[in-house]
Amino acid sequence: MANSSDLRTKALEYHQTPQPGKIAISITKPTESQKDLSLAYSPGVAEPVMAIADDPTLAYQYTSKGNLIAVISDGSAVLGLGNVGALASKPVMEGKAVLFKRFADIDVFDIEVDASSTQSFITTVASIAPTFGGINLEDIKAPECFEIESALQQRLNIPVFHDDQHGTAIIVAAGLLNALEIQNKKIEEVRIVCLGAGAAGIASMRLLAMMGVPKRNILLVDSSGVVHTERTDINNFKFAFARKTEKRTLADALTDADVFIGVARPNLVTADMLKSMAPRPIVFALSNPNPEVDPRLAHEVRDDIIMATGRSDYANQINNVLCFPYIFRGALDACASCINSEMMIAAVEAIRMLAHEPTPQVVLEAYPEIDSLVFGKDYIIPKPFDPRLREVVPAAVKQAAIDSGVTLVNGG
Repeated sequence: MANSSDLRTKALEYHQTPQPGKIAISITKPTESQKDLSLAYSPGVAEPVMAIADDPTLAYQYTSKGNLIAVISDGSAVLGLGNVGALASKPVMEGKAVLFKRFADIDVFDIEVDASSTQSFITTVASIAPTFGGINLEDIKAPECFEIESALQQRLNIPVFHDDQHGTAIIVAAGLLNALEIQNKKIEEVRIVCLGAGAAGIASMRLLAMMGVPKRNILLVDSSGVVHTERTDINNFKFAFARKTEKRTLADALTDADVFIGVARPNLVTADMLKSMAPRPIVFALSNPNPEVDPRLAHEVRDDIIMATGRSDYANQINNVLCFPYIFRGALDACASCINSEMMIAAVEAIRMLAHEPTPQVVLEAYPEIDSLVFGKDYIIPKPFDPRLREVVPAAVKQAAIDSGVTLVNGG
């Protein structure tokens, strides 16, 4: 791995040359003659304007709205860097745009909002929403992110999706269902400890509860310890998972637990904590770049473990890129008014089932250090460069949108 000085030099050069930034706008229609320009702008452009004024759904037919999303941030929770501000978040938002285009051929405007309050951010996004077929909220700190997403979902008739919440939740759920299958454990019986009570942690627990994990079997742990009913320092989002329990510390919580999901900080789980877990444990240590427990230590301590991280250099990478391009692709293809729970669960099932199928040779060629990928302890989730994701996940999401009745245009 390159040292930090080399990485900084290469990263800055990558972003600067041959032209600044990572994205640009291209023209999709002929513009070679006066006739072309008269159709592109005045007077020809008046025809689609009048058509859309009469029937707003025709915007999906006559403009780029149906393949255009906004990646929007206030810069308050950027990667592991914290509140760097709206402008400094722009390279990350451009990077997100690159992933949308690379994996799902979706066009993106990245928008960085310097908002003075949560309400002003909501108002700004709602005001520009007619431009887009969907909105991806990004790197907004909790608990404001919950309020922002909820308010925008209520006001708008296009999908509003906070990837830090739901993208993470979908991939966690897909990987966990497969891990439970391998470890011969039932979702309605496992005891789960989630370390991290921000956007990703709470959304993951919400989705798992929706898919069959009883809330009584979930222990949420934040920086102050176990989230229990006697605490007076927790917000409503955490309180939804507060348990009546005598457990107070992470070590207490992990005793006899079947599953650990970490979305917090590095090196918080010790060898003794791993030893105290139930037989055949499942550990998702997702803090990046350094996980809550080093996978080498975990495997040394427990030979019956299934381990996943957020890193590409270990087995079982839990990576949001497996989800967000494709769930938006499916939502846009359906002309959906939202991304609902049915669409998210459809994405979970489509993603997880790909790991059960024979891996295409093209995937192995993308990972030359890997000889084979066969469903099992070291392969519970597809790889990001698996081309089947583009085929399977959007189709499942689109069908779920149609079946659940949230398409704006008949038939999607």
